[in-house]
Amino acid sequence: MNEHPVTRRRFISQLSAAAAALTLLPRPLRAAPAGPGRRLGIVLVGLGNYSENHLAPAIRESKYWKLAGVVTGDAAKGRRWAREHGFPATNIWHYDTMNRIAGHPEVEVVYVVTPNGLHAAHAIAAARAGKHVICEKPMANTVEECDAIIAACDKARVELFLGYRLHYEPHHVAFAEIGRSQEFGPFQRMKGANGFRMGDGHGWRLNAKLAGGGPLMDMGVYVIQAACMAKAEAAPVAITAKFGPVERPEIFKEVEESVSWTAEFADGSTAECLATYAKNVSYLRAEAARGWAQVDSFYYEGQRLTTSAGERKYPPVNHQLVQMDGIAGSLLEGKPNIVPGSMGRRDLTIVEAIYASARAGGQRVAVRA
Repeated sequence: MNEHPVTRRRFISQLSAAAAALTLLPRPLRAAPAGPGRRLGIVLVGLGNYSENHLAPAIRESKYWKLAGVVTGDAAKGRRWAREHGFPATNIWHYDTMNRIAGHPEVEVVYVVTPNGLHAAHAIAAARAGKHVICEKPMANTVEECDAIIAACDKARVELFLGYRLHYEPHHVAFAEIGRSQEFGPFQRMKGANGFRMGDGHGWRLNAKLAGGGPLMDMGVYVIQAACMAKAEAAPVAITAKFGPVERPEIFKEVEESVSWTAEFADGSTAECLATYAKNVSYLRAEAARGWAQVDSFYYEGQRLTTSAGERKYPPVNHQLVQMDGIAGSLLEGKPNIVPGSMGRRDLTIVEAIYASARAGGQRVAVRA
């Protein structure tokens, strides 16, 4: 999420190196037991914009975490991070030496923040090194890759978390609770959209192999998440979708510019959704027999929750900080993991159904279990 642009050649090199590293990994080791009163050592894999400007500041601010090292393909950048964050230069690893993290008990968690197409290789490498894993969204490019990540974490007996920050953001937490409690009755009609106007740069989000798709794999995951929140985390059973027009073919050569879909749930409720790189939009509205609720902004700020009973106000929070502290609560205090790998896999089953329907000209496609 939010990495600096990655070239096709660099992507292929990283993917090949990561795959080769998997054959060299040692017998899995358990991460050091997490106990109260200390900071968890974490390694960031990928040092792009999201790591530098969001995750690293949150880790520095948190009382539960310490940055113990980094994984990067840029040695100079790694040395700069070591100086700025106070970890030893020995804790700078390359993508093809992630197996060596296993020998560092001060590292307990690895956060995978590379482009989508690299998530599976890097998350599996972290699990095989015996470290708990946080994987940025989307979990991977395919459901099969999600299954491989889950299997690796299960085999290594490590926890797997998804970087779903909005499950810790107060407005979204309250919106989800309205859905669970059926305060206005079960939501029956939903409509939502998420996106921004993509610039004319050539970042990794426009590369089909790196991104796995266009705005659906990036902005659309948030709409999927919000619709499932409204339905108490139930997944839809079927999808009807279509690609939007390509207004800027010089930019969108490999991925869609927009895609819209209707999700059908088992109880007959529906959600009409849009993911787009053509305009700035971000909301989900859910209507029930006795009222409605709308959450605005899946971005890093600007959240608002309005309902038919009035607006519900909560103080703004640092999304990455509350997410990281929430995950720390699971590891240090045994609190439930509310963003497990099964949730990431569920969302990829929905994504795959959306793409399958859109590629089939709008044919209704069942969401696989």
